[in-house]
Amino acid sequence: MLVRQFEVTVVDGKDRGTRVVSAGDELSIGSSDGNDLRLTDNGVSRHHCALRAVERGLELVDLGSRNGTFVGNLEVTSCFVRTGAQIRIGQTTVSVQILDHDLEQPLASADRLGSILGGSPEMRRLYPIIEQCGQSNATVLIVGETGTGKELIAEAIHEASERRDKPFVVVDCSALSHDLAESELFGHERGSFTGAETVRTGAFESARGGTVFLDEIGELPIDLQQLLLRVLEARTVRRIGSNQQRAVDVRVISASHRDLRREVNQKRFRADLFYRLNVLRIPVPPLRERTGDIELLAGHFWRMFRNDTPPEGLLRHLASHHWPGNVRELRNAVERAALLGWKPDQPRTTTMPVLSTYQEAKERAVWEWERRWVEQLLAANGHNLSRAARAAKMGRTNLRELARKHGISTRPSTTDIEETAD
Repeated sequence: MLVRQFEVTVVDGKDRGTRVVSAGDELSIGSSDGNDLRLTDNGVSRHHCALRAVERGLELVDLGSRNGTFVGNLEVTSCFVRTGAQIRIGQTTVSVQILDHDLEQPLASADRLGSILGGSPEMRRLYPIIEQCGQSNATVLIVGETGTGKELIAEAIHEASERRDKPFVVVDCSALSHDLAESELFGHERGSFTGAETVRTGAFESARGGTVFLDEIGELPIDLQQLLLRVLEARTVRRIGSNQQRAVDVRVISASHRDLRREVNQKRFRADLFYRLNVLRIPVPPLRERTGDIELLAGHFWRMFRNDTPPEGLLRHLASHHWPGNVRELRNAVERAALLGWKPDQPRTTTMPVLSTYQEAKERAVWEWERRWVEQLLAANGHNLSRAARAAKMGRTNLRELARKHGISTRPSTTDIEETAD
């Protein structure tokens, strides 16, 4: 798989003359260590923005910065830029040049790895990365939308490691009770608090020698983030009600549907913990960016519930859907069709009511309503983010994140941005 290489050069500001060439499909810009282009400008956020080489071109994405990202005179949350585009962040201006050189990324020949199924280039490029991560004990951060299969990737890393014969312990941080979260992770002694009638072994001790998978790590309360950081640094845990530090030999893999760089900028996630978790990073593409896998996945799910061949019309119908719920939503839709039947003349609608559970239909309805509301709000306020935020009585950063979530730009049109960038 070939990825177009590009370079970013600081043309104005304190770091003028600094130049960085992309080493992969993403180049991050910010003031903190760990960014590909680190700037000393005080007006630049820790993780300010990123440039991503995707199939359509070079995508610029603001990472929830405090001062915004500008192309020309327009503030953007996400847009595509051409070679020669100048991007202003803080008091710094950088220029982008798309190079006449492609980076070759290895693709696996198989269309699956363990329990992961996908023959698209976007998935086959992940398989070698997963296997390489398995050979290391470094922490791994898996990022991607809900329902993209992050837990399957964590399991595949564990199975590819020397720890495969040891426990794989999953902790869903989004489901942890705040009062009991510390006990779930680190354990407690009998009598250490009301209701602690027995000794409890926490997830880290239970996984000794194996892997702890911290799913939705971005939901972990801020006070527990400090405790987790201490465990990762010292490799010891202390149960609630005990003064004894117990050594733990575990490999930590975490996942989040949130971009933790945005959470760090908003002070909802500790920067030091982020750096500790983000040693190896695996971005998982949403299903809408790997549409070539829909029929493959649908056929696989169908055979889980029936012994016959799925209707061709059903596969075409599924392939035309946007899938905001990703692979998990697709599986539920196929299961419902397999159990309740599929009518070839079923209307083609984006809501797919016959295939949906109540929860899926509700999530899609909220998604569509939210997207239309943001579009209408921005249009009514001349696509001015600050004016729209004031009208909605919400923070500008929150509105920017909503627009980014739905791929909505705060500018009038892509053409205007590209012409300004040129």
